[in-house]
Amino acid sequence: MKVLVPVKRVVDYNVKVRVKSDNTGVDIANVKMSMNPFDEIAIEEAVRLKEKGLATEVIAVSCGVAQCQETLRTAMAIGADRAILIETTEELQPLAVAKLIQAVMDKEQPQLVILGKQAIDDDCNQTGQMLAALTDLPQATFASKVEVADGKAQVTREVDGGLETLSISLPAIVTTDLRLNEPRYVTLPNIMKAKKKPLDTFKPEDLGVDVTPRIKTLKVCEPPKRSAGIKVPDVATLVDKLKNEAKVLG
Repeated sequence: MKVLVPVKRVVDYNVKVRVKSDNTGVDIANVKMSMNPFDEIAIEEAVRLKEKGLATEVIAVSCGVAQCQETLRTAMAIGADRAILIETTEELQPLAVAKLIQAVMDKEQPQLVILGKQAIDDDCNQTGQMLAALTDLPQATFASKVEVADGKAQVTREVDGGLETLSISLPAIVTTDLRLNEPRYVTLPNIMKAKKKPLDTFKPEDLGVDVTPRIKTLKVCEPPKRSAGIKVPDVATLVDKLKNEAKVLG
């Protein structure tokens, strides 16, 4: 079984992002970048399937600038066998990414695609669902447990009311939630081994995909600053403030 894992290069989750002075976007100059945490969980899950003998090959794929190679090397250090970079400087939106991954799927014919449920930069939560629609394959989103056997995937997913278990036939698309696993720590020997693993590079036009953005960002701005909380001496003052200042009581 071949497993394909799309990974995204994003601003590291520990970094406090700043909006550019001209409000055109987020400033990423000299900012630490890393793999999207949900995609890291996806790579870990794919490698665990391989360690159980259920998967024969794990392929990491990323779309974006040349520096995405670092993200792919991290994926290979976790345990992916090889990587594919679709290199472009265009701003990639979820539909374009889904089309690019679909083109890679046509070439590689994986039995399972595991990707993060969303990226922490745009929080779109769309690529997995769009990919399933484009490829007309079964999907299971927000997975907290994945078991593969007899050409089917048993996926426990997190929903508002608790947990739901789906049985989907392979090939299929699965998107990962936080509680699926704890990604392993990448060791130095594995980082060195990852440098020797194959990494192929394509351009979107090589795959016949138009990645022109469909949505235009008009303005990016910081949320308004919250005012500090205050202490009130008694309930009467609290009710008065809720009624007359906050206007939350009629």
